Amino acid sequence: MGFFDFGTIFFLIAAVVIFFQLRNVLGRRTGNERPPFDPYTAARKNDKDAAQKPENVVSLPRKRLAGEPAADAYVAIDAFAKPDTDLNRRLSAIQSHPPTFDPMSCVHGAMMAYQMIVMAYADGDRKTLKNLLSREVYDGFVAAIGDREAKAEKIQSSFVGIDKADIVSAEMKGSEAHITLRIVSELISATRDKAGAVIDGDPETVAEVKDVWTFARDARSRDPNWKLVATEEED
Repeated sequence: MGFFDFGTIFFLIAAVVIFFQLRNVLGRRTGNERPPFDPYTAARKNDKDAAQKPENVVSLPRKRLAGEPAADAYVAIDAFAKPDTDLNRRLSAIQSHPPTFDPMSCVHGAMMAYQMIVMAYADGDRKTLKNLLSREVYDGFVAAIGDREAKAEKIQSSFVGIDKADIVSAEMKGSEAHITLRIVSELISATRDKAGAVIDGDPETVAEVKDVWTFARDARSRDPNWKLVATEEED
């Protein structure tokens, strides 16, 4: 006992007491304890689990090369025109030139343009016609409007609707894509002279009109809009 003074004995006793107190509070290791939580390890594990579940994966589209159609670009064409037909091949040829297009959307757009053009011509609305027609067709329409105005004649028209619209032909002419549609519409139209007498048409009768119109756009242009380039009335 000569090697230990009172202070040393006191600290030894305190250390033993503290050890037993900690042992009682923390318990003994049995081998079944949960590992300590590591947020970084947990995050990596969650990422790995998510990667194994297809429903948690969102595939980003591959960046297409300039002028390259989307992988499913021709699906809409096959749905619109039977594969291995002349029309399908012609539409596919247009599809290979940007911007891509959906034939059905093209038909709906042409129907809207058809109604706007018919009514703009009847009203003498040159501004609307200029945005929808090629230069050559616009000049022809404006000449007819000018001739009508010179005679003080007016067209009274009421657009009833379009019964049918189908793409009957398509082709590439150089850098220009051309789509030709056969459009069957119903229209009430009558032309009146200066005195108001009907000189053409019937203001009380719905007439069926059959037209073959061709729309075009330049594949080199940034403007994706189509313009009317040719008109023909079906017999």
